[in-house]
Order: sequence, then structure tokens, then C-alpha cells
Amino acid sequence: MKITFWDDNGGPARTPVWEHIIAEFEEANSNIDVEYVGIPIAQVQQKYDTAIAGRALPDVGGVSTAMLANLVPQQALEPLDDRVGGSALNGKLNEQVLKAVRNTVPDGKLYMVPMSTNMGVFWYRKDLFAEAGLQPPQTWDEFFADIDKLTDTGKNRYGFTIRGGAGSIAQMLEVIYGQSGITEIFDSSGKATINDPRNVAALERLTALYKKNTPEADLTNDYAKMVAQYGGGNIAIMQHNLGSYNDQVKAFGKEKIAAMAVPKAATGARTVTTHPVSGIGVFATGSKKDAAFKFAEFAAGKAMNSYWGEKTGQLPANTEVSGEAWLSSAQHIGEATKVLNDPSTKVVQLPYYLPEFNAITKTDTEPLFQKVLLGEMSEKDFLDQFAAKFTEAQAKYKQRNGG
Repeated sequence: MKITFWDDNGGPARTPVWEHIIAEFEEANSNIDVEYVGIPIAQVQQKYDTAIAGRALPDVGGVSTAMLANLVPQQALEPLDDRVGGSALNGKLNEQVLKAVRNTVPDGKLYMVPMSTNMGVFWYRKDLFAEAGLQPPQTWDEFFADIDKLTDTGKNRYGFTIRGGAGSIAQMLEVIYGQSGITEIFDSSGKATINDPRNVAALERLTALYKKNTPEADLTNDYAKMVAQYGGGNIAIMQHNLGSYNDQVKAFGKEKIAAMAVPKAATGARTVTTHPVSGIGVFATGSKKDAAFKFAEFAAGKAMNSYWGEKTGQLPANTEVSGEAWLSSAQHIGEATKVLNDPSTKVVQLPYYLPEFNAITKTDTEPLFQKVLLGEMSEKDFLDQFAAKFTEAQAKYKQRNGG
């Protein structure tokens, strides 16, 4: 029997990880062959939409909570509650991760087997910090002061790099909510809090760094360009998430890089934004659902989920992985775990459940953010427009779902 698996983040970093998992699965299940298809992350949503329209979906594929708002209404995915409940995964998947997946869809069902979750961090050069006599900042005041101290444009050195191109908005939201300490995207009336005056002030502080403490090329940098620029060695801090660990090690080696959590807000609490949960979905149109789920179950089991976490640098969803030896030597995972387990940490739930979420945070707002960096648009006007779109989308969502 052959099943087809689509990797939603195909490329040199992830493809080898899946190839290993597939080889292990096929060795344990000699009657099932898995055909691997790697799809670049920037193309995967369109690829799935095209396959839905043409009734050409794979048996099983990589999905994230950010995709569910689009895939579930099209009835593309099989609910997996009963399958997971009757499998070896029952009781072994992190409850907070499962809750995050269920909260993304109106019916609260489990439309994917979670593999891992993520957390935003600031990667920093330990050698540059030591050279400047600095410790990782704990507050935002210290953070901005350190960026200034680490900047020497005469030597082509910059304290920070802002992601201004594709993928910029999630990182921007992390910085402004991290500073303001606001913990809800929508207030009790359903109005978005994005343009709260505290967030406007926080954004003004961030954008003031552009070209003063950051390279000018930041304006159009997507992830790949940002990593390449950071890898040049003249930038002290880069914002991303746990998943870029391998790129950091490749550029500088383990000894020179480390991760620090989002600094504490003025409230004294650390405020972090949620990141999509990555996992595996079984597609509803497939005729080999048992085999497809068996593959998902195997990948999310202790051994393969541990391998996945170690190789991708993300937080494994399987709780049995918590005692694995590699976790004790993974500084970035330890930092993230400490923050997420701290009862004082505040988590801002981004509204991945909105079908318009991806369009709003990419097509609608990324070009406007670039205008803000260029000084062609005020931070307040930008956040006002952003908030209006989220507020409208939230109202439509509630109306559709009887909220």
C-alpha cells in the first residue's frame, strides 16, 4: 500500500528530518510505503487550495493551526478525536497544545495530530555581548539600551535587525504586545486592541531603530534574507523563533549564539504571543485513512517526536519527550520551557481561527509596515487600519458562528 505525504515546509532544513521519520516508519510498517512531496512553506496554502478544488489532496500532510481556518470550512480534513483517543497517543500529547488546536476551529474538534509548538525568542551573539560587557536584557528598557550600545555604524555593526519583508507582522506584534503588556487581541466588545495607545508607543519605539540601529536592507528582508544578513556577523540580535536554531548554529557555532525570551513588560510580567502549532492532518477525501493516521501516530510518538524536536529546535507536543537527554543541553528549549511554565507569563492568543487572518497579516499589512519604516505613514494610522480589519473579521466570525 502506498500513501502520499505532503510536507508543508519542504526544503534543506526540514526534508531530511521527514525522510528519516519516513524511513523509520516504513521499516516498522513493511506493508506501507510513503511517497514524500516537499512543498515550500510560502506555496503550501495555495497548493492545498488547488488540490481541494481538483479533488487531488494527498492522504496525509503537514498542517499548522494557521491553516485550519481555511482548510476546515472546506471539509478538507478528517476530525481525529476518536482516532487519537483510541491510539497510543491518548494522554501523551500536551494539553495546552491540544487546547490551542481545538480553539482554532468553531466546533472545537481535533483536525490534526500536533507535532510541536513554537515560541518567539531573540537570538543574540554571546561574543558581541561579552565584548561590550553586557548581559542579556530582562526588561524592554534594557533591551533598547543594549541595542544602542551594540551599534557602531562606523564599524558597520548593528545592535538589531528588523524583519521588514514577508513574515514581518507576527514579529512586530510580538514586540508591541511584549512591551505594552496587553493580554487580549480583542476587548470585551470585540474591538481589536492593536491600536491601543500603549501599542502605538511600543511600535514607535521599534520603528525608531530602523537605519539607526539596523541595516537599511531590513526594509525588504524576509526570513531567508534576514538570516543571511545576520550570518554576516555584524548584527548582535535577531528576532525569530526556536525553529531557526539550526541556522544560528550553522552561521556561528553553538558557542557563540543563545536565545533570550521576550523581555518583561512594564507590568512586570512577560507577555508572549502564540505561534502556530505544527502537526499532521489526515485528509477527508483519502481512501487510506487508517494508514494515513498510522503514519501521523508514528511521527508524533515519543521516539520520532523527540527526533523532530531535536532537529527542528521546536517544543515537542508529546509529553514523554520531556525526559530526553538532548533537552538538557538545548539552551533555547530550556529558555522557552522556563517562560512557558512560569505562572506569571501572559499569553496573547493570536486569532488564527479567522479565515482572513493570513490575508490581513500578509497581503494587507506587510506593505503598510514598510511605509511606516520609511516614514511615509504614521504608526498610529497603520495600527488603526490594522485594528479595523481585525475588528471587522472578528465581527463576521461571531456572526457566522452565533457568537
